Amino acid sequence: MRFRHEIDYDATPDQVFAMLADPAFREAVCAAQDVVSVEVELERTGNGFSLVVDQQQRTTDLPSFARTFAGDTTRAVQREEWADSTGGTLQIETPGKPADMRGTITLRPEGSGTREIVELELKVKVPLIGGKIEKLLAEKVAAGIDTEHEVGRAYLEGSR
Repeated sequence: MRFRHEIDYDATPDQVFAMLADPAFREAVCAAQDVVSVEVELERTGNGFSLVVDQQQRTTDLPSFARTFAGDTTRAVQREEWADSTGGTLQIETPGKPADMRGTITLRPEGSGTREIVELELKVKVPLIGGKIEKLLAEKVAAGIDTEHEVGRAYLEGSR
């Protein structure tokens, strides 16, 4: 399943990139998502950075058929590799689950601000219900991006 989600910030691409490269920002996003636990590792590399966000998420908001698949909580490992402030790759792993999410994040100037574009290919290899789970994953990823956007707007306005 192809996934695309766009959000806009009233800040330059360099400002948005600096925010995304701040471990404290990433931890604040996870706190806003009410994750059970999180570890954030960020390493600056040249003009970019490497990020790993390893989090345990609640599944209470999932339908029962998906909770049976996921359990009471599920682990998500988000990996990003940014070469520079224009974009990078994104991979979200769910260890022990037959799901794969890979794609890109792009930052581009939009008027006086920045548009962030997340594009992913979501695959769940489960007979019969894989498509339903892919749709749920897409909804969860979109909700996570929207929460990141809310936290990001406050961060860029000075609430750090």
